[in-house]
Amino acid sequence: MSSRPDCRKEKELRPITIERNISAHAEGSAIIKAGRTEVLCMATVESRVPPFLKDSGKGWVTAEYAMLPRATTERTQRERLGAGGRTMEIQRLIGRSLRAVTELALLGDHTITVDCDVIQADGGTRCASITGACVAMYDAMRWMVEKERIASLPVKDLVAGISVGIRGGSPILDLNYEEDSSAEVDMNIVMTGAGLFVEIQGTAEETPFAQESMDSMVRLARTGLEDIFHIQKAALGLG
Repeated sequence: MSSRPDCRKEKELRPITIERNISAHAEGSAIIKAGRTEVLCMATVESRVPPFLKDSGKGWVTAEYAMLPRATTERTQRERLGAGGRTMEIQRLIGRSLRAVTELALLGDHTITVDCDVIQADGGTRCASITGACVAMYDAMRWMVEKERIASLPVKDLVAGISVGIRGGSPILDLNYEEDSSAEVDMNIVMTGAGLFVEIQGTAEETPFAQESMDSMVRLARTGLEDIFHIQKAALGLG
């Protein structure tokens, strides 16, 4: 019998769904649900670039991340005075992940901003945000091609994230909040569809972990991400 709170097997993902085109206004949009975690991702196309890219011929992809006040068990204050440290870290990670699969030179003088708003949080919000944001960005780029704003799709690959960890001495995949808060080790791994790493974030909460544990978690993440890439492709109609 499984020792996980939701009775999943150690190598089992939570149920994941991605629904596209949920906004009448955004150039690309998606809502991703991973278990009880839900994130709304909206992609906006603007005819401008940051000052550091002026006259470079390159576009830009960036992201913003926020958690609705009652996304968690208790209400949290809105960050009205600017993003806090955790929020900044997460939105920079999302932006880096999206740029890792984008040919910025093909975007021309355009910026795509993907807003990731957590509707409900039960662990893995940054990984769900990356996975959903990739889908929203892809559709925004399709829109740009259809409207002849750019000549071809600037996206090179898909990108997604997943959490892994060690709990009770065993590696587990896709941690929910209860597991994340009690894990001996928790990691977030972001990869491209080609199996290349974008980011590995790992922390031992109490006892340092060995190379063997690291390797087992990375292998587990690869397995889970293969399934997630299939879900992304199915949502986007990529076969």
